[in-house]
Amino acid sequence: MSAIAEDITKQSNTSFYYSFSVLPPHKREAIHAVYAFCRYTDDIVDEGSDETMKVVMLRKWRMELARTLRGESSLPLLNQLASTARRFNIPVDHFYELISGVEMDLSKNRYNNFNELKDYCYLVASSVGLMCRQIFGYRNESTRDYAINLGIALQLTNILRDVKDDAKRGRIYLPLEDMKLFGVTEEDILNARYTQNFANLMRFECNHAREYFDLARNALKDEDKHYFFAARIMWSIYAHTLRRIERSNYNVFERRIAISKPLKLLIAFRYWLSHQLQYAHEPRLPRHALSII
Repeated sequence: MSAIAEDITKQSNTSFYYSFSVLPPHKREAIHAVYAFCRYTDDIVDEGSDETMKVVMLRKWRMELARTLRGESSLPLLNQLASTARRFNIPVDHFYELISGVEMDLSKNRYNNFNELKDYCYLVASSVGLMCRQIFGYRNESTRDYAINLGIALQLTNILRDVKDDAKRGRIYLPLEDMKLFGVTEEDILNARYTQNFANLMRFECNHAREYFDLARNALKDEDKHYFFAARIMWSIYAHTLRRIERSNYNVFERRIAISKPLKLLIAFRYWLSHQLQYAHEPRLPRHALSII
């Protein structure tokens, strides 16, 4: 069963895979289960063109998750997720939050203001961070703030990177209130018009994302960095992506901003090596200290 989840994660070729490949085997297997669930849920909405069928499939997926948690499902992927949730004390609410966030893409393709967008980011990204938090283990409740704020920062970065691709699907995640403030119309976005007004809007939104990166970093206490080094790799990869958007003068229409596979591997290796050197001679905490509810 674990091979199914790992294959889904590996085939995605995302930053998620490179960041968490440095975890110990039992935690890596758990992360693969979480990611595979998130990937499959997201694909229900992003693949195909029959919107009605997507609604039906997502409803069935939610119902199957409930069956799995009652021990009544035969789906290996969800059964592995349920086993992971039990082992690491992951609140099942986070699984349902993720489904609710993904479901929003079937009914909502505009966001009036940043607060609406932030709520969406919490559902589709912070929920995942909160799942992973249980797998990592922690000593301070402030790691909850870290997971929430990092999730928002990562999702905002995705949104800023993918403005053009989302527009092709008829989706505009940039807040309409901010677009009006900077004189950018929906037609500008849908037609990929790069203007100074658009660059100014993107600078404003990138500053939002940077604020959440900073909030996350400030929420992680030194004694928890040992457990969250894989998440810190994600922090670094996405912060690099945000900087590249800024260095392109926010022209995400000309080409898709991306971090190369070698650079992702280099970032992951650097964090792994730093982690090994820093904690090689420190005593291990008792196992029970790694999972605090």
